[in-house]
Amino acid sequence: MVVTLVQNAPRLNRSNLEKIVAIIDEYKEKSDLIIFPELALNGYLLQDKLYEDAWELSELDVLAQLSDDVDIVVGGAIREKEHFRNSALYFSQGKLISQHNKVYLPNYGMFEEARYFDAGEMFESFVVKEKKIAMLVCEDLWHADVNHQLSLENPDIIIVLVASPARGFEDDGLLIQEQWYALLKATALHTQAKVLFVNRVGFEDGLGFWGGSCIVDKNAKILYKLPKYKQEIAIFDI
Repeated sequence: MVVTLVQNAPRLNRSNLEKIVAIIDEYKEKSDLIIFPELALNGYLLQDKLYEDAWELSELDVLAQLSDDVDIVVGGAIREKEHFRNSALYFSQGKLISQHNKVYLPNYGMFEEARYFDAGEMFESFVVKEKKIAMLVCEDLWHADVNHQLSLENPDIIIVLVASPARGFEDDGLLIQEQWYALLKATALHTQAKVLFVNRVGFEDGLGFWGGSCIVDKNAKILYKLPKYKQEIAIFDI
């Protein structure tokens, strides 16, 4: 399977969809799966803009159409009647195959997602082209029960979409990066699945996102890693 990780810097507006479509058009013939970060369709610090900028699934038909050529995973703010979800969407074979709504919405420190979004309720897997896949969004991975639930699903691949701000600056690195990589490795070992981690970069209202997207094998080895703070699109054969 050839996977393209898109470590980009979404803007706080709806123009992201046009850019996502352009990236898919460029990389679809080189890839089996293209993955974008958490809230790539919207930007992260939506706050009250959520009510204007959230997407109806019907507005994303272009992604379904493009998935005739390549599988697509993208994060976005999704409107479901009176509910707003922080979702990971998997498009394949011309349709939306799966939607994971972020279960654990952070509401501490710099985070206030629970004020604006409605939480999802479950973790589940789905089968695409003979691969069993599960999806998580950011904070979901930081809760101890999740690895147990995922191990019951027995996925081949776990996709983790993230918008993680940089914090914990140290002389020899970034503490939040070390913490994330430790979690990803633990999840890979516990579930015996490959873990695909895609984190955004860029700035929003002074909040900086660190990137460092990576692929971890089931033995907790980081096979591939993208740089910090830099927009980059990379293709890997896993």
